[in-house]
Amino acid sequence: MTTATSDTPRPPRRPTAPDGLLVVDKPAGWTSHDVVGRVRRLAGTRRVGHAGTLDPMATGVLVVGVGRATRLLTYVVGADKAYDATVRLGVGTTTDDAEGEVTARPGAAGVTDDAVRRAVADLTGDILQVPTAVSAIKVDGRRAYARVRAGEEVELAARPVTVHRFEVLAARPGDADGVPVLDLDVEVVVSSGTYVRALARDLGAALGTAGHLTALRRTRVGGHALAAARTLEQLEAQADADGVLATIPLAEAARATFPVREVTAAEAADLGFGRWVAPTGAPGTVAAVSPAGELVALLEDARRRGEDLARPVLVLAPAGG
Repeated sequence: MTTATSDTPRPPRRPTAPDGLLVVDKPAGWTSHDVVGRVRRLAGTRRVGHAGTLDPMATGVLVVGVGRATRLLTYVVGADKAYDATVRLGVGTTTDDAEGEVTARPGAAGVTDDAVRRAVADLTGDILQVPTAVSAIKVDGRRAYARVRAGEEVELAARPVTVHRFEVLAARPGDADGVPVLDLDVEVVVSSGTYVRALARDLGAALGTAGHLTALRRTRVGGHALAAARTLEQLEAQADADGVLATIPLAEAARATFPVREVTAAEAADLGFGRWVAPTGAPGTVAAVSPAGELVALLEDARRRGEDLARPVLVLAPAGG
């Protein structure tokens, strides 16, 4: 009997990519984790993460961090997000999208344009949203989707979210297996933590029928837009041609997410040691960029010992670097 061996040589490890971000155009059928796995191979490092999960059905902008840029992802995740989507009214599913099993088929024969406009307006602005049950939210230590797939009933609490924009671009009446449906092409801009699938579900419910997503494409995460995104095939071709995967440098990546404060060489040195510096005067998080154009730290104004100062909440440049 012949014993199998592992004599097949492994492909050589790629050179490690520089610290920075990638804006990936995620393909349909891939999980966000699948994309991270491919980028790890292309970047020659396991220190890779993503900012904001996209469902396998969805496509579009997935921001990926390499090396020290993974420390920026927590802040990128909190940025607002823009989507192009198609909502099908008249049919509901277990997952609130086309990948789930059909749960209701009331149809959309009586839905009018005026009713759609009113319902969309009611779902715009600051709202309370119950996340879709098939989500990554943890319930007693387990992901909600795992509990649902195990046959459990999952009830998630409503949470405040903001729908900055919810616009219907086109409405197409149709038929789905004998059920009259209405497909709406929409553009939405939402705060972090908003489920577009849940918007489709709630729009259907508000119109006295059911609803789910049939298509979803993320077009922007904060300042990172689809125009700057590259497909996995493009990333691989570039890495093969140049030898090293090209990333968006830390300072450039930070400019797309935060206001920027240009700091002096002395301030950059202080920040490298974690020392506080003069206040930025801006609300929220600010990126500190050195005279050499390097991202030194992320700053937030705070009060210490009766004095207004800026404290480094994340230091990216080593002391003396």
